[in-house]
Amino acid sequence: MNHAQLTALGRALRVLGEHGEELTADTPDAKLHEYKADLKRALDLLDESVSGAKPTTRCAEHPNGPVDEGAVDRCLLCETRRRTARRSEVNGAFPQGRHAAPDEAPERTKSRYGVRGDRPQAQQRWLPEVWNGQEWQLCGTPRRDRHEAERYLAAERRTPRPGMAYRLVHEFTDYEVLRIWGTPVKTDIEPMGNI
Repeated sequence: MNHAQLTALGRALRVLGEHGEELTADTPDAKLHEYKADLKRALDLLDESVSGAKPTTRCAEHPNGPVDEGAVDRCLLCETRRRTARRSEVNGAFPQGRHAAPDEAPERTKSRYGVRGDRPQAQQRWLPEVWNGQEWQLCGTPRRDRHEAERYLAAERRTPRPGMAYRLVHEFTDYEVLRIWGTPVKTDIEPMGNI
């Protein structure tokens, strides 16, 4: 739905809301015909705005998926998943743990976040940045090798139109500025200094 359709549809629905507030038992037929015309206009706008197919299921994950009339949400895919889970539960595929004795410490379940050994090692990168007159911005692809990043910044400083200042930032869980080349001076983006 584009902005024009959204605006027109919103206006038509607000008009209908006003008609609903004005409606009484003794509303004349002329007004009812006006309400009917406004309602048709709103329906036409709504038909123009709708671009996708009507959902076949009540499932948020698979709105246009295959239909299972016996399922609560009419979604065959989700119902198949639920049936498989129930079947596995009945067949003992997911055994329930035994109850611990009173003097025995309960067995701890695994954390959903995992243990330290399961987490991948942190990755370090070197980010080349240039001062654009207002703030530091990334000026090249983040590098995995510090010397490669420094060579890249040296080449950038030798270009015909180098930046005012460059810096190399080490990214490893946190950010640490390693080195700054040049002096970053805050410049006014308005010509004539906003005079």
